[in-house]
Amino acid sequence: YRFLMKTKSTINNITGFTLIELLVVIAIIAILAGMLLPALAKAKSKAHGISCVNNNKQLMMAWSFYADDADDRVTWAYGDLGGANRPTYQYGWMGNTSLDFSAHPKNWDPMHASALRRSPLWKHVGQSSAVFKCPADTSTVNAGKKHGMKPRVRSMSMNAWVGGDGQNGRSNGHHTWFGGPKDGTMFLKRSDMSVQGASQVWVMIDERMDSINDGFFVVWMKGYPDPKRTIMVDFPASYHNNAAGLSFADGHAEIKKWQDARTFPALKPKGGLALNQPQPNNKDVIWLQERTTNPKR
Repeated sequence: YRFLMKTKSTINNITGFTLIELLVVIAIIAILAGMLLPALAKAKSKAHGISCVNNNKQLMMAWSFYADDADDRVTWAYGDLGGANRPTYQYGWMGNTSLDFSAHPKNWDPMHASALRRSPLWKHVGQSSAVFKCPADTSTVNAGKKHGMKPRVRSMSMNAWVGGDGQNGRSNGHHTWFGGPKDGTMFLKRSDMSVQGASQVWVMIDERMDSINDGFFVVWMKGYPDPKRTIMVDFPASYHNNAAGLSFADGHAEIKKWQDARTFPALKPKGGLALNQPQPNNKDVIWLQERTTNPKR
């Protein structure tokens, strides 16, 4: 009996934890978690970046396939201004479809008549809607009681100087505000890029969820190369640790990390970001200008 009592007492003493010991263990776990979470966040951001680059590459393959079928002509960055019934809208890579945060199906249903399936690149990507969006873009819209909250369909935009708006590079009311023929070359064919080089002309860019609207991304070329006149018209994405994915006319894609804090202001998840912002001496704008078009000096 004494032996049993002693054994029971010994076991109780061995298996018990004091409050201080528990607090020490909890503190160690908290420290380890604090050390691991930033690493996990970076790993997730890197994974999103890799997926975004892959999507950019697939879109560029589709863009090239389109040009192969069109005698080297590239798809327009935007549908022309002739009106919604003009058949020439089909040559705009997003037609005249502009994203917003309304319940309209164009924002969340890739199969809607005015959404992704209208793109001339649609058949060249195997009718896959995933390649039109970076997985780090978490924007959603309320699609109504029947459908609930839905992710938006697109985060990719096209260089406005690659294909233009279907006006064959003419100085018209739609694109003169970001530059006309005297400010750069409107690339209408892949061969037009021979002077600058296809590897130095970006075509697709991942645009911020609170900046994206129409299908093209404007880089202000007026005044180039004067750094004091740089303007950020549309804002690139900054999901990948203040970086965005871009793809180039030669088919390669890369992640560009932005240097100027004005390029990645605080996110407005439901839109409302002020565009067309004068940002003198913004190195990120200059970087884009150098790879957007061939300035005529």
